[in-house]
Amino acid sequence: MSSERHPSDIIRYPIISEKSMDYTEQGKYIFLVSPHATKADIRRAVTDLYNVDVVKVNVVNLPRKPKHWGRHRYKTGKVRKAIVTLAEGQTIPQITEAV
Repeated sequence: MSSERHPSDIIRYPIISEKSMDYTEQGKYIFLVSPHATKADIRRAVTDLYNVDVVKVNVVNLPRKPKHWGRHRYKTGKVRKAIVTLAEGQTIPQITEAV
């Protein structure tokens, strides 16, 4: 089922922050991904979208956080991040130029 999905359905967007830009110097890129995406789906999507060789994919599931706004209490949604390591010498220029 998940292998039939378009790569842009699996990878929502790259996370561009100070910490994630430090990872790009090591050849690692961080993406917000679909909650149901597997490591194989993420590897295939990054390869298709950016034409790079993926060496390793690590996935981090972040739990919901309690928040409040005035007297209203709610929880944020679950977040799933993927840390993708590329082959030596490869980069994704679209992400590094966005900063």
